[in-house]
Amino acid sequence: MDALWQLPVIEGPVPSIVYAVGIVLVAVLLFRRVTPRWLLTAVLGIGLGALVGFGIFFLANVSGAFGDALPPEVGVWATIAFAGIGLAVVSLWSSPVWRKIVAAFAILWFAIVGMIGVNAFYGLNPTLGSIFGVSSDNPIAIPTPNPSTTASGPLYASWTPPSGMPQKGSQGTQVIPGTVSGFNARPAGLYLPPAAQVQGAPALPLVILMMGYPGNPDPSYIGAVLDDFAAKNKGLAPIVIVADQIGTVGDPACADSSAFGNAETYIKTDVVNWAKKNLNIIEDPKYWVIAGYSNGGGCAIKYGAQQPDVFKNILDISGEEFPGSEDVASVTAQIYGGDSAKFEASKPINIMAAAPAGTYAGVTAVFTVGGNDPGFQPAQQAVSAAASKAGMTVTSYTVPGAGHVVDGLNGGLQEGFTVLYPVLGLSAP
Repeated sequence: MDALWQLPVIEGPVPSIVYAVGIVLVAVLLFRRVTPRWLLTAVLGIGLGALVGFGIFFLANVSGAFGDALPPEVGVWATIAFAGIGLAVVSLWSSPVWRKIVAAFAILWFAIVGMIGVNAFYGLNPTLGSIFGVSSDNPIAIPTPNPSTTASGPLYASWTPPSGMPQKGSQGTQVIPGTVSGFNARPAGLYLPPAAQVQGAPALPLVILMMGYPGNPDPSYIGAVLDDFAAKNKGLAPIVIVADQIGTVGDPACADSSAFGNAETYIKTDVVNWAKKNLNIIEDPKYWVIAGYSNGGGCAIKYGAQQPDVFKNILDISGEEFPGSEDVASVTAQIYGGDSAKFEASKPINIMAAAPAGTYAGVTAVFTVGGNDPGFQPAQQAVSAAASKAGMTVTSYTVPGAGHVVDGLNGGLQEGFTVLYPVLGLSAP
C-alpha cells in the first residue's frame, strides 16, 4: 500500500497519463451519431458543467471558504473538470449500456483530472498519499548521537569532510510520539545532510520546520534546497525535522485545545525533547531554527516569539499574521473557549510587543513572501516590522514573481538559508 501512496503525481508520467485518458474519454463520449438533439444536449451538458465549476470557485472566494482567495488557475481547472463531468452526465441518457459505463467512469476520472491539475499548479503534494494527507512509511536510520565530536569554532572552518561522504542528504520518516502532549501527529519527515552520515560526524544545527494546512510533513522541498547548500559547503547543512503541527482532526491554529489536541506542546516539548535525545545536534539555541511555511510560518513566529531562549533563529515563509487568521470567530470559540483576550494574547505581534526590552537580543528572523502573493504580503510586512521593533535582527524578502505555491516555498527556503548559513556557522560570514 505504501508504494501506492508514494506514487508521484507532479513529476513523472502520472499527470500526462491522467490528462491523456481524460482527452480520450471526451472523444469517446462525443463520438456518436450526430443529431441536432445530441449536439444541443452535449453543449448544454458541457456549458452547465463549466458554469457549475466556475460557480463553485467564485462562491468559495466570495465566502472565504478556504481563507484566502483561490488563484485563477484553480478556477480554470474546476471549470475544465466540471465541463467534462457535465458531458459525462448527459451521456448517461439515451445511450447503450457500454456508453453508460464509460460515462459513469468518466465522471470519476474528470474529477481526478481536476484534482491532479490543481495539485500540479500548487506543486506542494508530490505523491498520491500527500494529496490525501496520508504519510507513507519510509523509516530512516538515525546515527547515534555523539556530541563529543563537536569541534571548537564554526563548522565551516573546523570541519574536514572524509573521503566517501555521500553527495546528498538522506530523507525519510520518523514517528515522534506525543509523550507529554498526547497529540496525534503524523510521522515527521527527517533530513540528514551528507555530513551527518559519516563516521565522526560533527554535531550539527537543528531546523524544526512546519508545513501548511492542508499539507504534509514532507522533507523533500527543504531537503532539495539544503542539498544544494551542502554541495557548496563541505556537505554541511542543518539536520531537519519536518514536524506535524496539524495532526489528524483539523487545524489546531498552533495552540493547545480540547478540540484539536495539544499541538503547541507537541512541537515545543515533545519534538524538542526527541531531538535532543536522538539526534547529533548542537544544543546551543544559537544553532536552532524554528521554521514554517504558510500555516507553519504563523506557528514558527509564534513559537519563536514565545521561546527565544530555545529558538534563536526564525524562518517564516509566506506565513499568516497570526494562527487562526482565516477564521477568527471559529478559532476564538473552539480553541480559546470564546475568550477573545486569550486569542489576542496568542498573536505573535502582541507576544513580541509585551516582551521586556532585550528579550530578542541575538535572535535572527527571516520573513519571506511571494511577489505574486497579495493575500500574504500584508502579514509579512506587519510581522517583520513588529519583529524588528522588538529587537530581532530581521531580513524581509519578497520572492520575485512567486505566488502562494511551491515557487514561494522554494524561494523562501533559498533566501532563508542564504541568511542563516553564516549565522549557523555553516559558511563564512
